[in-house]
Amino acid sequence: MMKLLTNLLGRGELKLSEAGSRDAAAIAALHAVSFRHGWSEQEVEGFLLDRNVIGHRALAGAKLAAFILSRLAADEAEILSVAVARAYQGRGLARSLLTLHLRRLAGLHARAVFLEVDEHNTPAIRLYNRAGFHEVARRPNYYAAPGERAATALVLRRDL
Repeated sequence: MMKLLTNLLGRGELKLSEAGSRDAAAIAALHAVSFRHGWSEQEVEGFLLDRNVIGHRALAGAKLAAFILSRLAADEAEILSVAVARAYQGRGLARSLLTLHLRRLAGLHARAVFLEVDEHNTPAIRLYNRAGFHEVARRPNYYAAPGERAATALVLRRDL
């Protein structure tokens, strides 16, 4: 994992760091093209101003390449969203960002992390399985889309 992170950062292409409210517009734009129901800039800004929300980003120069947001509650965290811009997919960026993020959550005394993922999102499921998450529940008909059959959400957990 460190080799991958070093390769990504060593070339000077990407910089991983904490996200802040100044990133709201870019995160909202990436979220909108990554998911059926995108968040508005105001929603993202609200998350980023919430002291219980932790965010990280990957920048390629001044351009947002990826982000991850989680909400802390007591000693648990929920990953709210992860997205990688299409141009940066398949390079291990999500794995590096997730690793950094999980370390930060552990440093904030989170003992468990939860998330929901569409049962058909094979790349995300593979990422989470490799990161040590396992399925703890299912939510049938959770992801609905007009004219399509609703997909099941897999609820995943990882202990830190």
